[in-house]
Amino acid sequence: MTDPAAPLAASAADPLPIIIDTDPGQDDAVAILLALASPEIEVLGLSVVAGNVPLELTARNARIVCELAGRTDLPVHAGCALPLRRPLVTAEQVHGKTGLDGPVLPEPAMPLAQGHAVDFIIDTLRGRAARSVTLCALGPLTNIATALERAPDIAERIGRIVLMGGAYFEVGNITPAAEFNIHVDPHAAASVFACGAPITVLPLDVTHKALVTRARNDAFRALGTPAGRAVAEMTDFFERFDLRKYGSEGAPLHDPCVIAWLLAPQIFSGREVNVEIETTSELTMGMTVADWWGVTDRPVNALFIGDLDADAFFSLLTERLGRIAPAVPAA
Repeated sequence: MTDPAAPLAASAADPLPIIIDTDPGQDDAVAILLALASPEIEVLGLSVVAGNVPLELTARNARIVCELAGRTDLPVHAGCALPLRRPLVTAEQVHGKTGLDGPVLPEPAMPLAQGHAVDFIIDTLRGRAARSVTLCALGPLTNIATALERAPDIAERIGRIVLMGGAYFEVGNITPAAEFNIHVDPHAAASVFACGAPITVLPLDVTHKALVTRARNDAFRALGTPAGRAVAEMTDFFERFDLRKYGSEGAPLHDPCVIAWLLAPQIFSGREVNVEIETTSELTMGMTVADWWGVTDRPVNALFIGDLDADAFFSLLTERLGRIAPAVPAA
């Protein structure tokens, strides 16, 4: 594996190519905006999967976010509508019926890109230099697992998979044992963790420390831009669930941690461990069994992040969101 302390994106002059695989989701939307506002990253496109809401809505939401960022040129590919082997579980109770409840945003005008998201992932990895493209997974891993199944050769071409999912000490948020993204498609997750590509995991253990307090949300709103206001209104909406469930001081911004780790890995810490996914027991289906203490002889397959500097994370996020200028209407 690469040195976990070394930044992947060295500079704006040599940006890191990424594909964002996503199921927007308010926190997915913030992650996408962070990536699009960061010159160290080159977003090659979005591959969309069912998760927080069904595929029709996640595909809609991804395009809304691209338009909010003024990036109507970015290809958005619709992907898998169902998990590999199980019925789809969604999270409208957290994200609202659209997945982006909160701000009032216009319906997208930009079309979906032609072609399935899985084909986009395969073609992009085959068309670029080996190990040059990072896959940023913000939702269930169905698209990536399907791509690996259809084209096993791409495993050796992936630079790194950086994903939000799983937990160790925090255990679960959709069941007592499982985090939502992994639980929705545990068989896909098991396939991805076994693929041999370098993997970084941003689990609940770290994302639950990225809390949007009142002061931090006020800073988003004070940017005075459409993106800043939209992010503040998204967080105003979905924090109600976490405040009620956890009694925390704000909502955790799960998915932006993926992009922040690419930009500033020095503000995170974790361990190289073995991670296996439970796919047999209904009691613990989708559990990420992370060997944090090294009690097995199973080989290391992931960098499992456990902590972050929350103030540095929100400083980075706020500064980057401030770079997103209002879209200029077409003449």
